[in-house]
Amino acid sequence: MGEPPHQIGSHAPVQPVRTKAPFPTKTIMTQTVATKKPMASRPPADETKQQQFERVLSQDQFKPLKAILDQLRVDGAVMLGAMVTTNSYQNFLSKLGYQVILVKQIHEQDCYSRLGPAGGIRAVLPHHDTATYSTLVTLVNFDSTLTTTAKSLDFFTDRLAELKTQLMN
Repeated sequence: MGEPPHQIGSHAPVQPVRTKAPFPTKTIMTQTVATKKPMASRPPADETKQQQFERVLSQDQFKPLKAILDQLRVDGAVMLGAMVTTNSYQNFLSKLGYQVILVKQIHEQDCYSRLGPAGGIRAVLPHHDTATYSTLVTLVNFDSTLTTTAKSLDFFTDRLAELKTQLMN
């Protein structure tokens, strides 16, 4: 009844039998450390406010702000307390004991020659803002002042507000 099309002894040509590969080949990509996207950092359940502050501050968007705060040499708990009770970068710095000196512009290259106690500058901190094609320079001085421009002050006020928002969530 259901005999194959070619019978032994029949004169019909034998049809070649097509076979599939035993296993279809597929490209399988496993996730390795190099291909895995980093997950959003989730805080540990027992994270303190200070640890949360340090974790959030270390994110990429806050690196320019962190560079300045690191040069102030102020205790992290004091910074956290000052940030919670302020709503502007200038006010925040004053709570840390620093006065802001606003100037029209800062020539970054000229500042490097004044680094050191004799020149009065402890650190030159440029931030190259690609959104505005500007270089925002902050000078941390030995006399507990920061010299910067109004544009830089606005930029860091926005970063501080963003930091504060992330800490409150």
